[in-house]
Amino acid sequence: MRRRGLLIATGVALALALLLASVLPPPARETGAMEDARVMRGVLHVHSLRSDGAGTVDGIARAAARAGLQFVIVTDHGDGTRAPLPPRYIDGVLCLDAVEISTEGGHYLALGLPQAPYRLAGEPRDVVDDVRRLGGLGIVAHAASPKAELRWREWTAPIDGLEWLNADSEWRDEPRGHVVRALLTYWLRSPETIASLFDRPASVLARWDALAERRRVIGVAGQDAHARIGARGNWEPGDRDISLRLPSYEAAFRAFALRVGVERRTGDAGADAARLLAGMRAGHVYTAIDAFARPAPVMFTATGGGSRAVMGDELPSTSDVLIEAAVPAGRGVVLQLIRDGRAVSAADGNTLRYVHQASGRRAVYRLEAFLEDAPGTPAFPWIVTNPIYVGPPSPVVRVVPPPATAETRDLLAPGAGWAVEHSGDSRADLVDVNDTGLTVPSATLEFELDRRAPHGQYAALRLPVVRGALASWSRLRFEARADREMRVSVQLRDPQSGRRWIRSVVVGPQPREILVAFADMTPVESTLDRKVRLDTVDSILFVVDTTHSLPGAAGRVMIRDVRAQRNAPR
Repeated sequence: MRRRGLLIATGVALALALLLASVLPPPARETGAMEDARVMRGVLHVHSLRSDGAGTVDGIARAAARAGLQFVIVTDHGDGTRAPLPPRYIDGVLCLDAVEISTEGGHYLALGLPQAPYRLAGEPRDVVDDVRRLGGLGIVAHAASPKAELRWREWTAPIDGLEWLNADSEWRDEPRGHVVRALLTYWLRSPETIASLFDRPASVLARWDALAERRRVIGVAGQDAHARIGARGNWEPGDRDISLRLPSYEAAFRAFALRVGVERRTGDAGADAARLLAGMRAGHVYTAIDAFARPAPVMFTATGGGSRAVMGDELPSTSDVLIEAAVPAGRGVVLQLIRDGRAVSAADGNTLRYVHQASGRRAVYRLEAFLEDAPGTPAFPWIVTNPIYVGPPSPVVRVVPPPATAETRDLLAPGAGWAVEHSGDSRADLVDVNDTGLTVPSATLEFELDRRAPHGQYAALRLPVVRGALASWSRLRFEARADREMRVSVQLRDPQSGRRWIRSVVVGPQPREILVAFADMTPVESTLDRKVRLDTVDSILFVVDTTHSLPGAAGRVMIRDVRAQRNAPR
């Protein structure tokens, strides 16, 4: 009887082993190639205990070192007002402190950003503008996340780059059976299991290709690593109550990594960080899925007109251009050359040559490499490079200022004057009103926001206008300054419904003339039609609130000479 039980147990164990072996992803292939010494290998978009991750920065660096990485960019959630930690080496890994900013239209990674003078938040176009103006490198995070609130929705903004791959997004749309299988195989082949959940992000790649046809946009792979899966809702990484500590940082880092071309490394963290960010900004970066095969060196060049370009470069040649690619990875490699989003050449082997015929239009080329046994339908790429831009550059779209002959109209309602509004315990005082000879006088708002946690605190200057006075006009013109750099929200309000349309602007110690086009204003309520109902507006407000200011913020804002404006007829 005992023998029979032993045989049954052995049979069950063997069956389970065979079943597990049948679903186990294949081990990563060893290519035998050598990585380029001028390339730094590392990861972007990692969260620590400072926001919703599971580890310290030191622990993350040690995990990166065990995974053989040379850099890690930590992007904890924030608004840019925390001073970033200076770059430093930990266990031989260069650690950069960046930030993931939540906007009303998705999340935006800001790299190389100094401490911001005010909160970076609100409309995505404003955050993109702030990051660029402050000198940071901005990258759209989880661009096509299955979670609508995480998905990027402002593609007209001049973003610097996007995540063509986001690991945290990849598992969210997987069938439950695939997730269960991954939980079983993770313990045997962790990096390979993570990569087995990847599906080709066709919509994001198409978006990237379309944007790159008009201007330079870099593409990167983001880990979005938290080392934790929560229990609430869709297993949120931020759930600290009950969570599984997987995938680990090390397993995630072994699954895939960025390769960034740098001129040289000195061992000085500040100098090396500057070179790393310069390489990323220049597009000298590609992604390799190490869980498929490793190492993954790539040569991708374009030569013509006596010049040579590598990925990320412009080659404005007027002659034919030879494009060459090589991936010394042994057998079973397929190279695919993508031009303007369409495959134009493929090679079953380690090298590819293609001649670009000179023409009067720009062409954008990037390279994808596949393994013959790549998972997914369509197959998920092993390597994705950034583009080489060949031919004449795209024309620069310039903002044309309004003509000097623009018509204007004073807006102050007869017998009315400036007023202030504020929330709860916030303070708003009207000071230094100047009505000496001005049809629309200037006024200064002195404010102090309630110091408690953000709950909609605001202080505002209100300018009453004759209802309907803005109809048939196209923009506001006014002068503004403040005692420090800040964002002020310009708002139009309908008194009957309480509806408001907004556009935030940057003001500072130096007086500025500001134009706000009504067509650029957006409704506060997302369900409203975007178009401003100019015939119903009776108030213009200049608002300081906790969208862009911290609780307890205090200061002064001066507004003068507010007018409606439109182009004069020719």
